[in-house]
Amino acid sequence: MILVTGATGFLGAELAKELVLRGNIIRCTKRASSAIPAILSGYSQQVNWVDADLMDAFAVASALEGVTQVYNCAAWVSLKAADKDPMIHTNVTGTANLVDLCVERKIRMVHTSSVAAVGEAKPGKLISEEHHLDPTIENDGYAISKLESEMEVWRGIAEGLDAVIVNPSIIIGASAGTKGSGQIFETVRKGLKFYTEGTMGFVDVQDVAKCMIGLMESGISGKRYIINAEHRSYKQLFTEIADRFGVKPPASLAKPWMLEFAWRGAALVSALTGKNPAIDKTSARAASVSRQFDNSAVKKAIGFEFKPLSGTIREICSAKKA
Repeated sequence: MILVTGATGFLGAELAKELVLRGNIIRCTKRASSAIPAILSGYSQQVNWVDADLMDAFAVASALEGVTQVYNCAAWVSLKAADKDPMIHTNVTGTANLVDLCVERKIRMVHTSSVAAVGEAKPGKLISEEHHLDPTIENDGYAISKLESEMEVWRGIAEGLDAVIVNPSIIIGASAGTKGSGQIFETVRKGLKFYTEGTMGFVDVQDVAKCMIGLMESGISGKRYIINAEHRSYKQLFTEIADRFGVKPPASLAKPWMLEFAWRGAALVSALTGKNPAIDKTSARAASVSRQFDNSAVKKAIGFEFKPLSGTIREICSAKKA
């Protein structure tokens, strides 16, 4: 039996669907309050849903009965300053609970981390799996939670866990809707006037799912892999999306002082409304940084070729216009 945690999320749902399309009967965890994603609603015969929060070790132990493979996609993502410490605690403790049980029951795991947990390369060099985030200078709660969660997996590997870690860049796909990376497309569609100087890696959600399955089936253990298709400057990305929507692309550069003003304003609005800020201090500053990733390791490991990013952008924009 295959178990997918976090299957109500963007990546987890796409991964579950890909597994089902390959003929598998799977088990997926969700919180009691979570709804089944629309893209999985037609697969009730192939997907067995169980309520299990990773913070509840007893519920997780029950969900793992008869399981031989686990894809861990569960994580709490928040930009709220007030959520930083509880988010780190939740993501790390939940991963630790799952790792402990997988070690005990000899269950193979593919753990989803992020490039947020990967360090920086020297100027002009690509960031690879060999680069490690320095926790002593990192302030991003999400990055810290992903790094420390990875450390729990590495701890498990040292104890005999059969596992692989994946570090996706920014994941995009039509099923994201208006949340997460889907906000980028909605913002450009509604009319975005500014762009930033930064560059970032992007990857189709289906490619991430396929890489995870490929790595699970490869038998490779004790490794981590960056999952990234291509890079785009934010100006290039916004312009390409705008062209697909038939709207005017952003033409003005958002300078660092403007981004500082933006995140401070967003923080105030968040404090007043209780909603996630549209941008936080870390993401505002990261928007002007260039990060480019080396994807050669995963391509070599499982013989994978990534889908062209322009094709994914076209599909997302077409879906949103439909």
